[in-house]
Amino acid sequence: MNSLSFQRILVTGGCGFIGSNFVHLALGENSLFPELAQIVNIDKLTYAGNPANLASIENDGRYRLIQADISDEEQVSQLLKSHEVEGIVHFAAESHVDRSIDSPEPFFQTNVLGTVRLLNAARRYWKSLSAEKAGKFRFLHVSTDEVFGSLGPQDAPFSESTPYHPNSPYSASKAASDHAARAYYHTYGLPVIITNCSNNYGPYQFPEKLIPLMILNALDERPLPIYGDGGQIRDWLFVEDHCRAISQALTRGKPGETYAVGGDAEKTNLWIVNFICETLDKIQPRGKGSHAELRQFVTDRPGHDRRYAINHAKITAELGWKPSLGLEEGLTKTIRWYLAHRDWCDEITSGRYNRTRLGNTNL
Repeated sequence: MNSLSFQRILVTGGCGFIGSNFVHLALGENSLFPELAQIVNIDKLTYAGNPANLASIENDGRYRLIQADISDEEQVSQLLKSHEVEGIVHFAAESHVDRSIDSPEPFFQTNVLGTVRLLNAARRYWKSLSAEKAGKFRFLHVSTDEVFGSLGPQDAPFSESTPYHPNSPYSASKAASDHAARAYYHTYGLPVIITNCSNNYGPYQFPEKLIPLMILNALDERPLPIYGDGGQIRDWLFVEDHCRAISQALTRGKPGETYAVGGDAEKTNLWIVNFICETLDKIQPRGKGSHAELRQFVTDRPGHDRRYAINHAKITAELGWKPSLGLEEGLTKTIRWYLAHRDWCDEITSGRYNRTRLGNTNL
């Protein structure tokens, strides 16, 4: 399969966890896109959108951060045109399940209506391109394995053909956005590609998620809350491996196709917490006792899916991607990153970045 090259890419939600890792890899020494001349990052800068994630490249002439809402079709249309964008990678989403249970509407507003309006802007722009440029344009929609629901202990892992069965407001909103993206390909011909990934972990993840929450709580001598019995199984994927899968799907994927991206690393939440505690005991021991003594089992989350797993055979066979980092190595690398970036963590947990981040945008 031929590989496309991209010089100008627009990412949505590039100040978030996965988006910021993608931007770093896109502009890094061993770039995902060797011919890249500009990456435009549009981010609404909600609570999880942190420009500090990309502070090290804010003066790179190839990088542009613009505070914008994907629901603003007119502004997005202008940006696509003025920057002569060749491809869109759509990360922007509300993504925390607990928050979706407490307040569902913002998830549908951003993940569904926002995606539809972004698709509208992309479609109009794509239709305005020459035949040659339109043929190379791509819209990559980044989604999740949570749209497929929950697996039983003996069920085969999710694949591209698994029926959708979302169980939370978050996963329902992402499922709806997937359907919208697919519909724009089948109805209008917009060259959309969809990826559904398993649970990501790694640098720059907002501390409301399991792994950074456990690391930071343990370091601060706070309880480590574990839902239910901790037996919920997730397939864990190091974020940089995910970003490489996205780049493969963007440059080599076939429009209209979906690619499932997994980490070959099914583990229970309790195993994850125990590994974090054991690793911290070795590299940053407590004054007395083990970090595991901070574990605290709490009432399970409503509608909590029991198991996720991904079969990534399609993207491996067709695009040559597979995860490169084992879970124990990736978790250790992640723990060391958080230990080395306590200032970044403290800015978030104290709320200071929320009060200052709007002044850091390169408009």
